[in-house]
Amino acid sequence: MSADAGIDVLVVGAGPTGLMLANQLARRGVRVAIIDRHGGPAQQTRAIAVHARTLEIFAWLGVAEPAIALGRKGDGVNLWMRGKRVARLPFGDIGRGQSRFPYVLMLGQDDNEHIVGARLREQGVDVWWSTELVAFAQRDRGVVATLRRSDGTSATMTASWLAGCDGAKSAVRELSRIGFPGAPYEQVFFVADTVATGAMVPDELNVYLSEGGFHLFFPMRGTDRWRVIGILPAALTGRDDLAFDEVVPHIRREAGADLAFAQCLWFSTYRIHHRCAERFRDRRAFLLGDAAHVHSPAGGQGMNTGLQDAFNLAWKLASVIVDGADDTLLDTYAEERMPVAHRLLRTTDRAFMLAVSGSPLARVARARVVARVAAFALRFSFVRQFAFRTVSQIGIGYPDSRLSRKHGRLAGGAPHAGDRFPWLEVREREGAPPKDFYARLDDTRFNFVAIGQPPPTLPPSLDGRVLVHSLAAGANAAELARVRLPAPSAWLLRPDVHVGLVGVRLDARAVTEYLVRWRLVPEAASGLHS
Repeated sequence: MSADAGIDVLVVGAGPTGLMLANQLARRGVRVAIIDRHGGPAQQTRAIAVHARTLEIFAWLGVAEPAIALGRKGDGVNLWMRGKRVARLPFGDIGRGQSRFPYVLMLGQDDNEHIVGARLREQGVDVWWSTELVAFAQRDRGVVATLRRSDGTSATMTASWLAGCDGAKSAVRELSRIGFPGAPYEQVFFVADTVATGAMVPDELNVYLSEGGFHLFFPMRGTDRWRVIGILPAALTGRDDLAFDEVVPHIRREAGADLAFAQCLWFSTYRIHHRCAERFRDRRAFLLGDAAHVHSPAGGQGMNTGLQDAFNLAWKLASVIVDGADDTLLDTYAEERMPVAHRLLRTTDRAFMLAVSGSPLARVARARVVARVAAFALRFSFVRQFAFRTVSQIGIGYPDSRLSRKHGRLAGGAPHAGDRFPWLEVREREGAPPKDFYARLDDTRFNFVAIGQPPPTLPPSLDGRVLVHSLAAGANAAELARVRLPAPSAWLLRPDVHVGLVGVRLDARAVTEYLVRWRLVPEAASGLHS
C-alpha cells in the first residue's frame, strides 16, 4: 500500500455494506480498495434476514441464486400468545406479484459476506484484512489516509473518495467529528443459534409475545436449526459467565413446555442502540450502514438498509468518477437516505418500545391486545400488502429528491417520480411466455421504458449510457393494469431502478436535459444547442 496506489475510492469496513459498495463500484469501472481492522470475515451469523429488495440487488450483482441455495425461505410470520398461534402474515401470498422474491430469506451475515466477498474477488478486488484506518486528511482533490496493520507498521494511501462502512464505532465518522446522537436501550438481549424442536412453524419466523417481552425464532439452514433472540431476564443481567442453559426456562415459559433444545451452537448477549449520524457526508467522506445509523432489530431491517445505502451511493460515485458527472450529484445520497434512516428509527423504535416496555399498560397490551389486533388487521389484503412492502423495503421511494422529476401528468394511481419502478412480467407479443422485466434492466446504466408508444430516437451522446426498452400495451394490458402503469407513458429509470423522470411522453430533448443537468452527459455533446 502506498500513496501512488491510484485508488478512486477507499472503502473502510468489509462487512455486508462495504462489500456491496466495493462490488458495485468495481463493476462500474471504479478503482476501489477495501480494508478491515478484523483478521477475516465474520464467523457468527449476526444479522439473518435478507428481504426482497436486497435479493433484487443480489440478482443484478449475480449472487441471488447462490444466496437462495444457501439460505432458508421464510414464507410467513407467526404470532403466538400464551402457547397458541393467533395470527400469520403469509409472505409468499402477499408478496407474489410485488417482487420476484416474495419472501424473507434467512441467511446469516457470515454467509452473506462469503457470497458477496467471493463476487468481489472475481472482480479482482481483495480485502486487506487486519488493516485499520487511524487518520485521514482531506485535500481539494482527494483524501490521504493513514493505515495501521496488525503488526504495528503504518502506510498511507491516497484516494479520491472515502467511504465509512465500518460499523457503529466508525473511525471515519469519529475522525470526521460527525455527531452520532442517540442512546442504548436499557434492556440486555441474548442471541443463540440452536438445534430445537417445539410448536414452531417450520421455515417461518415465529414470534412469541408475553407480558415479559418477546422471543423470536428464525429458521436457519439445517434440520431443526433456529436462531433465538429475546430479552435477558433482569435476574441474569450483568454476568460474564452466563450460559444458555440458564436462559432456557425463561424461553419455555413463553414458547411452551414442549420446547426442547438439543444443542446451542453459539450464545451471546448484547445491548441495542438507536442512533443516527448528524451528516452522511463530509466533503469527500461518506457514511453508510451502521456507521450512519443503528436501530432496533425490529423487522430485520439493519443489514438490508446498509446494502441499499451502498446501492444508492455506488452509481452516483461511479457517475462522478467515470462519467465526469457534477459532484453535487453526491449530495443526493444523504438527501435520499437520511429520511429513510430517520423514518426507520422512528418506526422500529415505536415497535421495539411496545415490545420491551415494562409499564403495566404495555405488558397487558403485549399479552392480550397486540396479537389479536394484528390477527384482525391481517384479514385485509391491503394491510397484508402494505406490511410486505414495508418489511421488504420495496416501498422505499425518494419523492422529494432533486433527481425525481415529472414531465406532464399521468393517470391517478400510477407510480410517482422517485418510486421504485414496479416489478412485472412482460410478453414480447401476444401469446408469448411472460418474462421477468427486471432481468432486462441494466443497473449500471439509465433505462428508458416506453409503454404503448414507440421510443424516441436518442442522440448518439446517450449511446452506452441509456438502455431503451419498449413494452407493447396490448400484449401486456392485464399486467400493466395490475401494477398501474398507464399506456401511453414513458419512464427514465436511474441505475438503481428508481424513477428519475416520468411523463405521458418523453422526447429525446427531455431525457437529454435531465441528464445534462447533472453532467451525466456533456452539454457540448448533447445536441441541445444545435
